[in-house]
Amino acid sequence: MDTDKEDSTSWWERVKYYAQLAIERFQYGVNAVKQLLSTLTSDERCGVMLKFEDINQDLFAQLVADAPDWVQWIG
Repeated sequence: MDTDKEDSTSWWERVKYYAQLAIERFQYGVNAVKQLLSTLTSDERCGVMLKFEDINQDLFAQLVADAPDWVQWIG
């Protein structure tokens, strides 16, 4: 059994789940997204933001416009 593949899959599933949560939370503002991201690892934060953009480019563009310092959140 390839546990690395399973770990990778479960990591990616978590990232997709958190990206969807971030999208939903954006309706409550930038701070709601920032709060969610603060609970994740830096790798997860990066993955969430990439998936966020992939899922909803328009909303991601709005987030970037509202919070130009978002890159600092994922560091």
